[in-house]
Amino acid sequence: MPIKQKLFRFALRLLGNEEDAKDIIQDAFVKVWHNREKMGELQNLEAWCMRITRNLALDKLKSKKYRITDDLERAQEVPAAHQHNPHQSTERSDLMKRVHGLIYRLPEKYRTILQLRDIDGLSYQEIADTLGIEMSEVKVNLHRARKQVREQLQNLHVYGIQ
Repeated sequence: MPIKQKLFRFALRLLGNEEDAKDIIQDAFVKVWHNREKMGELQNLEAWCMRITRNLALDKLKSKKYRITDDLERAQEVPAAHQHNPHQSTERSDLMKRVHGLIYRLPEKYRTILQLRDIDGLSYQEIADTLGIEMSEVKVNLHRARKQVREQLQNLHVYGIQ
């Protein structure tokens, strides 16, 4: 499927573990295959696949056996190849780690909407279709997520608190 990489990145950001993300994508494709007769009725196949992936990933997160690992931070590190010097590179890398840490600590619905919009580049309507919510709710939650990250980052820089 042409959206395999997008689904993988989505699952990886939700789960934080590459192997678990691969397993979720396989499970999602199996589920899509078993429900292939529904594909003709769908308006947005990609949103349907994203919803299946999200639900499977959330089920995995809810299971008592699952523990988040540090793979999430490693998957989201910013490459330093475009930096001018090691000091700038380190500062930028540290900042991005902090931002990703703040995003990771957001409530699940905020984190998911922020990822779908700002990282995966989905439109508001695509996010609404994927999550099965109203577009106005997407906009409100995205605004709240961005505001919360911005305020926490500002508190970190100004007051040194998290």
